[in-house]
Amino acid sequence: MKIAIDAMGGDHAPRSTVEGAVAAAAQWPKAELLLVGRPEALNPLLGAGKPPNVTVVPAADIIAPDDEPVRAVRRKPDASMNVAARMVKEGAADAMISAGNTGALMAAGLLVLGRLKGIDRPGLTSLFPTTDGKGVLTLDLGANMDAKPEHLLQYALMGSMYRQKVHGLAKPKVGLLNVGTEAAKGNELSKAAFELLETAPIHFIGNVEARDVLSRSCDVLVCDGFSGNILLKAIEGAAETVFGLLKQELTSSLRSKLAAAVLRPNFRRVGKMMDYKVYNGAPLLGVSGLIVKSHGSSDATATMHAIRHTVAAIDNGLIPALAEEFGGK
Repeated sequence: MKIAIDAMGGDHAPRSTVEGAVAAAAQWPKAELLLVGRPEALNPLLGAGKPPNVTVVPAADIIAPDDEPVRAVRRKPDASMNVAARMVKEGAADAMISAGNTGALMAAGLLVLGRLKGIDRPGLTSLFPTTDGKGVLTLDLGANMDAKPEHLLQYALMGSMYRQKVHGLAKPKVGLLNVGTEAAKGNELSKAAFELLETAPIHFIGNVEARDVLSRSCDVLVCDGFSGNILLKAIEGAAETVFGLLKQELTSSLRSKLAAAVLRPNFRRVGKMMDYKVYNGAPLLGVSGLIVKSHGSSDATATMHAIRHTVAAIDNGLIPALAEEFGGK
């Protein structure tokens, strides 16, 4: 398998991308990792110890974080993100990964690869960490701000298939994000989507409140992009605040520091359980190819895990399965 990696995208690129790819190359030697970017920036980081399954693919330009997405995709054909997307389109790669501009990546998915037949609006996913370590796949997280009930139905079907194919769950539980668990709760979109999901060929468990997401009340959480993006940023902000307060309190006095030393193994276990790096790698479901969004602040470890999830998606035939499922719809 071949995976094209936008080596220039992300807050810590290209070093984090190169180091993550080198670590992944040793873990999955069957994967050929194609680092797309400026050779003069990538080759010195690889050095003489470049793994045999890592290759540099030249790309002269970069899509910046503040570039307007559609304009950047159209006007920067030689940008690393665009080159990687075309490689998937032309069959030179089985998938692509990027930690770059999210809007541009979604635009590249639509403009370069196009939608899967039968899909109206692609959805951006993420695997949220949960207390049992299994995570909850949530979509959409911002690809489609103004969704229709039919879009949420498609997200539910794609998300359920993703968890079956990539995570091996035989019967994933699908929930609908809402302000209450009762079927009659929510706005008109939620109520209409509830009716569609009730009769869909999935294991629909009903409405799920935001407070229950991290306890894994479901395996797939469906929402519109507006609500999903707010949920994502609220969880990230809350986690950052809580861990910051804990660090502040546990270093505030000698007694606190001694207590922290005793509890350090416990804190490490909690930190590992909730570490976004392990869950990094969010596919854009609904486009005609496998595009995986890596977190913008990804370090080498997070990049390696994004590659891990991409390898699993390719191995389990995620995109062909989605194409077969929706092709006749």
